[in-house]
Amino acid sequence: MKLYYSPGACSLSPHIALLEAGLPYDLVKVDLRAKKLENGDDYLKINPKGQVPALALDNGDLVTEGPVIVQMIADKVSAKNLAPARDSAERYKLLEWLNYVGTELHKNFGPMFSPVLADDAKAFFKDRVMGKFKYLDGVLTGHDYLMGKQFTVADGYLFTMLSWADRMKFDLSGLPNLLAYKARVAARPAVQAALTKEGLMKAA
Repeated sequence: MKLYYSPGACSLSPHIALLEAGLPYDLVKVDLRAKKLENGDDYLKINPKGQVPALALDNGDLVTEGPVIVQMIADKVSAKNLAPARDSAERYKLLEWLNYVGTELHKNFGPMFSPVLADDAKAFFKDRVMGKFKYLDGVLTGHDYLMGKQFTVADGYLFTMLSWADRMKFDLSGLPNLLAYKARVAARPAVQAALTKEGLMKAA
């Protein structure tokens, strides 16, 4: 498999999932502005959406959209419990979390990266995301991870959004459960490895 990624982008979530799963993969860096690979190839010929992540499977298929990719990864190694069993009530809870992170956090972060959006508009989206983080702080009371005691692919996705919050200088000091959760996920060897491979953290 090949994971097309950009350092620190939402492709960090499936990168973490691949490492947690212990699956072999190649990492292919994408320049999202130029839509080019490091060797100069046109990324749009591989993924016409022009976005990351994209996962090229060994059979030639290409899977896009992070929440789908991470479930596919989890299902390839079901014994690792990165996602609950298909058709179980818990699986639908995982889907709920993946959708929440995707629509309530990920999509509200997008405008804050825009170079043309006015500061007051960015402040609106920042306030909106802070409200979602406050909700999550409450949810994580007494929980190690979003699904309870078990780390799942939803946690890799939420961690990616929390790393974006760092880049955007969010003040999360009033959210102790969320900060403890972020530190817990960051300490996982697979997460450390993903950050190191993407050049976001120096190797120990």
